[in-house]
Parts: sequence; C-alpha cells; structure tokens
Amino acid sequence: MTVKTFKQGVFLPHYKKYSEDQPITTIDLPNEVVIPLHQHIGAPCQALVRAGDRVKTGQKIGESAAFVSAAIHASVDGTVTAVEPRPYFTGTNVESVVIEVDPEQKEPVWPEQDLSSLDKDAIKAAIKEAGIVGMGGAAFPTHVKLSASKPIDAVIINACECEPFLTCDHRLLIEATAALVEGARLIRKVVDAPRVYFGVETNKADGIAALKQAIKDDETMEVVMLDVKYPQGSEKQLIKAVMDREVPPGKLPLDVGAIVQNVSTAIAIYEACRYKKPLYERVLTLSGDAAARPGNIRVRVGTPIGHIIEQCGGFKGASGEEARLNKLVGKIIMGGPMTGWAQSRLDIPIVKGTSGILIFSPAMVAKTEHRACVRCGRCVEHCPMFLYPSHIGMYAENGRYDSAVEWGAMDCFECGICVYVCPSNRPIVKFVRETKRHVAAARAAKAK
Repeated sequence: MTVKTFKQGVFLPHYKKYSEDQPITTIDLPNEVVIPLHQHIGAPCQALVRAGDRVKTGQKIGESAAFVSAAIHASVDGTVTAVEPRPYFTGTNVESVVIEVDPEQKEPVWPEQDLSSLDKDAIKAAIKEAGIVGMGGAAFPTHVKLSASKPIDAVIINACECEPFLTCDHRLLIEATAALVEGARLIRKVVDAPRVYFGVETNKADGIAALKQAIKDDETMEVVMLDVKYPQGSEKQLIKAVMDREVPPGKLPLDVGAIVQNVSTAIAIYEACRYKKPLYERVLTLSGDAAARPGNIRVRVGTPIGHIIEQCGGFKGASGEEARLNKLVGKIIMGGPMTGWAQSRLDIPIVKGTSGILIFSPAMVAKTEHRACVRCGRCVEHCPMFLYPSHIGMYAENGRYDSAVEWGAMDCFECGICVYVCPSNRPIVKFVRETKRHVAAARAAKAK
C-alpha cells in the first residue's frame, strides 16, 4: 500500500473518536435565523428582500453583480423581520437578513434534471445560481474557481479532513458516496480534466472502501491514500502529495494544472445540477470534550450556534449559563481547532463555510500568555509553506507590515502550526491576519 504525503507539517492527535462513528442527523429549526450577506471571498451581496417580506426555503435573498461573489438564499420558510448589521463569527458586524421561522415548514420540491444533458456552461450557471462556495472554510465562489483560464490535468477531491475533531466530510464519504462521485464528474466535465483523484487520509478506512467500490468501473478516477498529517488537506500540500507538483509562491493550483474541491462542495455541486438545489444547508461536526452529545448534523445556514449546541444536549454536565458559571466550558470554536475562530457569544450564526462547532473544557485550553520569540526555529522547521513565521510575527507585532510581507506573510494560509509548536505561545496567525488586513486597507485606499 502506497501512502503519499508532503514535506514539513506536523502530526496531531486526531480526537475524532467523539463523532466519527455518528451518522448524520438533523435538528429542529430555531425560531429565528440570521443569514449574513457576505459568507464568501469577494464582493458582499445586496439584499433582495426587506422587512415584512415572506420568503421560502431556497429563495434567493441576496446577490451581487460582481463576478467574484456568491448568491445567498433563504434557509427556511418565514418572514423577514430586519435587514441590518448583526454579529459575525470573525468578531465584526455583517449586513444580514433576519428571518422569523414559520412553525410549519413546507418541504421544498426540487425538479430532477438529466445530468448528461448539461454542458459546461449549464453546469457553471447552476453552480453560480446555487451560491456554492468552498465549504472547507475558504469560501471562495466555486463558479469563479471553475472558470479556469489554463489547461487542467486533474481534479483533486480533498477528502483528507486533516484537522482534529472534524468528521463531517468523513461521514459524507460513507453516506453520500454516489453524490460525491457524480459531483466530481461534473467538476471534471467543466474543466476538461482527464483524471479525478480522491485524496483520503488513511484513518478513514471505511470511507476509502466506499469510494473504491463506487469508482471501481471508472478508470479515470483513483483513490490516493495519504498520510495522516496536518495540513494534508491544504491545496498546495495536497497537490504536492497527489501529483508531485509544487505550486510556486503567489501562484494558484491552476498554474500547475490542478483544481481542488472538498467533499461537501462536490456534493453541493451535484445537488445544484441534479435538483437545482441552492446551498442553504450543510453538514457540520459538533464535538469537543465539553460537548454533551457530539455528532455530525445537517444544519440550515443562519442557525445560531447556541441553538445547535442546545439541540445536541448542551454542554457536558450543565446547562449553558450554569456551565459558564461553573467554568465547565473553556472555549467554543467555529471551524477546526487549528484554523477556526473562538466565539464569545452563542447567537453567532453558522455560514456556508462552517465545518464544525467545538466545545472545549478549560483543561483543553492553553492558559499561558505569549512571550518573546526565543528563536528556537520550530515554526520554520514545521511550516508547510517553507516560510519564516518567527520573522513575520516579530515584524507584524511591531507594526512593520511591509517587512512582514517581504518575509512571505501573504503566502501564509494560516494553518496554525507555528502557534501549535511555539514554546512561547506566540499568536503568529493573529499577526499574519493583522498584516493582511493592513495590506487590504492600503490597497482599498489606493484604489479610491
């Protein structure tokens, strides 16, 4: 058995036992959903509805004329009560559509389409209309990503799910294998790629078996088994492991003939093309040592994280407020433990790119304040992008953002390894994000 991987990176504890064997379930709808109009990289959407309007599940409620953007759809039947700025998972406020949920929901009926009748343009149009974005966390509009201007040799389906705790894509590998394979074929058709590779880490033996069975008669598709190493699922590292091609700094996967999409995105593409179903719900993982009932849940976009936690038994050992008072909960994270965002409130809504909600006890949370860099070089040794995170962090911490950029801050994809291995607990990812915000603000000011 050949197992492939990339250079650098780090071996992390899996912590997937909490939820990897839990089938995908659904939960009751909340009384209210808050749907941000900017859930993607690119231009924010403008609201197509206003307070008092009635909306149906799957109805388009936000759109932008910009090419790099993604439409937003209602995730429930209900009444719009406001279009206003609401708290967002990044700590900012984002213009959002607030919908009071009808007690009685009408199950949407999606018309089936013959996939073989769809040409490239029809597939891309369906993806754009459905508002599909990368669902692994990056949230780049998928119709833009598939508008490749260069020849593509291969489509790579990212089934690594390399962050600890997260298991939703693993469950989809097992429970929605046929939809995943068809989604991969649609992606291949759009970009004229002769090959499809499914990159899967070896800790997902049942998922590997399901995939191999599903594609056994298709010689253009292959399952590539990958080492269980972080960040194996990052695009550039995945391409290196699967195709042995280096994506140069500042370049994109298409520059080396590859397109990468993750499991959830490929399935969403299938549903958009087969049923004209918009992206208004997703599967995510609820996990962590302080979660009462970990699992993999299908959730509507705009659902508050507090409602999801409550529907899954709340916090281990106590109700929400009681848990906080008794200090049973140390941290709540949206996303994975390495790249996710810590949350200070429970009314934050999930978005298209939310792959997980993690609840940690105080014992799982580092308490040490960060100190000065001791120049041990561990961050350099493990950085999968071969950067000098120590230098980037020191320059950014002192406001020397131009120097941080010179040392490669813009090539950092914020995997968090530098923070994980740092003996001084330095928040280098925070410094990188500050640098990127400074660069974005400077570019915006220059464009005016």
